[in-house]
Amino acid sequence: MQHFQTLLDTLPAWLGNVLLGVAAIAGGLLLRGLLTKALRYYRSFSDGFIVNSLIRRLRQPLNFFIPVLILVLILPLMTLEPPAHRTATRVLGILATAGFAWVLIRLVYVGEEFVYHSYDLTKDNNIKERKIRTQLQFIRRLAVIGIGLLAVAAILLSFDSVRRIGAGLLTGVGVGGIIVGFAAQRSLANLLAGFQIAFTQPIRIDDVLVVEGEWGRVEEITLTYVVLQIWDQRRLILPINYFIEKPFQNWTRISAEILGTVFIYTDYTLPVPALREELTRLLKSSPLWDQRVNTLQVTDSKENTLEIRALMSARNSSDAFDLRCFVREHLVQFIRENHPEALPRTRAELSYADHSLLGSRPDFLPAVAEHR
Repeated sequence: MQHFQTLLDTLPAWLGNVLLGVAAIAGGLLLRGLLTKALRYYRSFSDGFIVNSLIRRLRQPLNFFIPVLILVLILPLMTLEPPAHRTATRVLGILATAGFAWVLIRLVYVGEEFVYHSYDLTKDNNIKERKIRTQLQFIRRLAVIGIGLLAVAAILLSFDSVRRIGAGLLTGVGVGGIIVGFAAQRSLANLLAGFQIAFTQPIRIDDVLVVEGEWGRVEEITLTYVVLQIWDQRRLILPINYFIEKPFQNWTRISAEILGTVFIYTDYTLPVPALREELTRLLKSSPLWDQRVNTLQVTDSKENTLEIRALMSARNSSDAFDLRCFVREHLVQFIRENHPEALPRTRAELSYADHSLLGSRPDFLPAVAEHR
């Protein structure tokens, strides 16, 4: 070290400073490269997913942070005038703080990806996974906001003028807090509603909801609003306190399993047992049926038709919708092909006494006319 300092003293001050800066940057990039190689070597002995996530997420922030950190460490070796030294110290301190915050934020994302990888959201019974993912989104956003605010506060406090202003403002923070609270009470209500939803969880990520007459899945939950992906790929954006103040349907609150119904309207002459057997055959032939519920009942007898309800079960709402369409189509086809007389009819009875309608050849008109 003593020989290195002696060598620097023999060089012009500006050249020594440039060489130290270049060496710091090159050393930082080299150190980052060695760290990446070490992680790739460690990947062969452990879970490759987390290592790949670390490499992908930390490459850019480490390219910035490590050289800045080395510059901070070698700054005492540089030959600088006191004003320039103070300026360099402050600038490098700000850059190091920003770089460290950047690294921490990327580590938060690495942790989130690791949890996502550990809990499979694509399986059928994914209640636990959706619960964890919903909470994790709020925790990640709060952590990123908290790290950012702390980094900005640390940078601002490095300026003497800001510290003096802060000491003067501290006496009025109570009154200012009350004013801000009144001005932003709706935003604060949304924020508190977000906390309530994250931990009481009336809705979760990927829940199936019926809101404002629209069917869709919860795509995103932020601190202030919820994005619902509707079945036709539209997006319904709702304030988050909507789910605290108003009723809505959650089809996957406890389980993704659901019942589906199909209503068929037929003539009174339909043989219901034959239709019941056909429903059983259709359900057994479909992989969408989960074999829990298979029921066909006459639920109403209207003036001209029977109301027949077919009840079936499926693993989730998407399968239930497809299964209902399949059953409805084939039950109607079965009635049309095997019992066409049981299709809905309208009956009318005409009397021979009505000579105004019979005309001159009443013998050609039957006593009872039926038409579909």
